[in-house]
Amino acid sequence: MSTSEPNFHFVCTIAEAREIVDGHDLYWVSNCECREERGSCKRSGIFLCLQFKEKTAATGTGLRPVSKDEVLKILKESEETHLVPRPFRDNDIKTVTEGICFCCDCCCDFFTDDVPSPCDKGVYIERTDEELCTHCGECEEFCFFKAREWDGEELTVVADECYGCGVCVDVCPEGAIDMVGR
Repeated sequence: MSTSEPNFHFVCTIAEAREIVDGHDLYWVSNCECREERGSCKRSGIFLCLQFKEKTAATGTGLRPVSKDEVLKILKESEETHLVPRPFRDNDIKTVTEGICFCCDCCCDFFTDDVPSPCDKGVYIERTDEELCTHCGECEEFCFFKAREWDGEELTVVADECYGCGVCVDVCPEGAIDMVGR
């Protein structure tokens, strides 16, 4: 176990994001700064930068308070469009989660920058049942971390690259993937 200080962002599954949301009573949402800078997103809307207090490190425009029902709609959209939940921590108190970014491969700096900012891996890692996997490659498109490689016939999993977002679980047509403790 590393004793280094945690990074600003970490990865989690949608289920974990729901648990984080359930631990709060107040919510604000703003435009995603990455999507604002890059223009329209091919996966989702722009209004989904979730915050648990009014002032955080998030810098997108259009900040407004929202109800929990609106937050649940954001979680649903994120799951349906295969976004990666990346909660962010308080700059000073790393044990406090201030909000959640919902990241995609076409807009978000973490996936598009040549040198992405550091991000902690989640507490889960994928486990693929080789008996159920048909090597269709469906999961590769949605593994923004490049932990799943498909050569047109064979799927290879590079476990060290898995950040634990669980998007592969949602897209697998055979139900061959689940998330287990890292």
